[in-house]
Amino acid sequence: MLRFSRLKTIGVILLTLAGFLYAMPSLLSPETRRSVEQSIPSFIPKWIVPHQAIALGLDLQGGSHVLLEVDTASVVRAQVNALRDDVRRVLREQRVALSGGIGVQARGVSVRVPDAAERQKLLPELRKLSQPVGGGLGLGTGQPAIEVVEQPDGLIQLTLSETGINERVRKAIDQAMEVLRRRVDALGTTEPNIQRQGVDRILVQVPGLQNPQRLKEILGTTAQLEFRLVAEPGANPGDVETLMSSEDGGGPMQVERRVIVQGEDLIDAQPAFDSRTAEPIVNFRFNVRGAQRFGQVTTEAVGRPLAIVLDRKVISAPRILQPITGGSGQISGRFTVEQANNLAILLRAGALPAPLTIVEERTVGPGLGQDSIDAGKKASWVAAALVVGFMLVCYGTFGVFANIALFVHVVLIFALMSMLGSTLTLPGIAGIVLTIGTAVDSNVLIYERIREEARLGRSMISSLEAGFQRAFATIIDSNVTMFIAAAILFFLGSGPVKGFAVTLILGIVTTVVTAVTMTRMMIALWYRWTKPTKLPF
Repeated sequence: MLRFSRLKTIGVILLTLAGFLYAMPSLLSPETRRSVEQSIPSFIPKWIVPHQAIALGLDLQGGSHVLLEVDTASVVRAQVNALRDDVRRVLREQRVALSGGIGVQARGVSVRVPDAAERQKLLPELRKLSQPVGGGLGLGTGQPAIEVVEQPDGLIQLTLSETGINERVRKAIDQAMEVLRRRVDALGTTEPNIQRQGVDRILVQVPGLQNPQRLKEILGTTAQLEFRLVAEPGANPGDVETLMSSEDGGGPMQVERRVIVQGEDLIDAQPAFDSRTAEPIVNFRFNVRGAQRFGQVTTEAVGRPLAIVLDRKVISAPRILQPITGGSGQISGRFTVEQANNLAILLRAGALPAPLTIVEERTVGPGLGQDSIDAGKKASWVAAALVVGFMLVCYGTFGVFANIALFVHVVLIFALMSMLGSTLTLPGIAGIVLTIGTAVDSNVLIYERIREEARLGRSMISSLEAGFQRAFATIIDSNVTMFIAAAILFFLGSGPVKGFAVTLILGIVTTVVTAVTMTRMMIALWYRWTKPTKLPF
């Protein structure tokens, strides 16, 4: 007789109920979901009363798609400048005299030390600047990031290795992705897709955002914020830099090269209105280090203009009327409300490690997204109807059991996607349609095996037992091979390919539960209640 314990039956029923509970929010309107979420008492964990719906991807909801490229030349220049500063520091600490200054090349620096004794003293310290690529946790390649070479004429060359440059670009990409994610999140959108594309590109997809211009402004601005003093007449030319100003119609402005405080010392920036002029401004607040430095300089420079520089452009140069020691202040620059809000977002999110160039952009309208949804629904309904009809015609009562298991199978896929916070895309819908066929295929294998055993003269109960037992290995083998293929698509693919792979993997997992366990339970209950004498097909 089919053996199916009461505990297993209860487990399958509870799993099915949980699946319906987690899938239900996806069928409700956003207003209903918000009201349900607000009505949940604070002492009840939110996972007990699920409220998270499946987010729709760019191809279903519409939105903005931007492909950005990191300026690798800028990354290399920054690395060379940092290397120059490190070499200068080592020379000062070792008190080594040079023949000439520090030479700067495209991928490194050089120093000429005529005295052999001083060279031997300096070389070990310079080689300490070259750390193995990947850090000190033993996870890197072991190759040096900087190659130090001594020439016969006393010249010492420090060159960035190709491996070191690639590692720095990789880190710049990772840092840029995190900054972009914080900026996009601040726009109030849901489920943005930010991922690496190739070696030096980043793909940003923001479903639901129909203003690509604002997205480009937020993503493309590096937001390097600096506070510098405006240069005084007669200052040393080597300590002065000319930057363009947006004040009073624009034009060049002489500012000191010395940076008082950088944007990395900001801990908050919020848009507001000036109480005197009612103009939009940005209020900012420093951390302890930035507040101390800012307070010290503004105390010493009362009466002098303070240049607020964003991406090497002076956006405001107010005069310091009194020491600013509270660690907070405001940025004004004749902003519009949107400009002030965007600047606050950029400053809160932090600066990009290198400039980003937009190499591709496109906008998917909500109408096109709705067309995709309608097409996906139509394909799903047609596929489901054909499968349901086929199972009913070929297997009768057992076909009903298979169709019930198929319905629960789809519900569990949506429940798992809701729990995991996955995004449903058009390829994802294709993956669900495919798993409908594979789930029924498992039932077909079981039923045909049962029919074959009955033809061999076995009893009905023996045929049922043998059908499930002997088809199970085949079902597991086929699903494991599909799971491996789906996993490869997930880890090696990107974008739509990953969306397809996610639904396929979830569908394979739920197939084993519904097509085997749930169907077996229903057949066992049917046999106990009806006591049939022959198979229903």
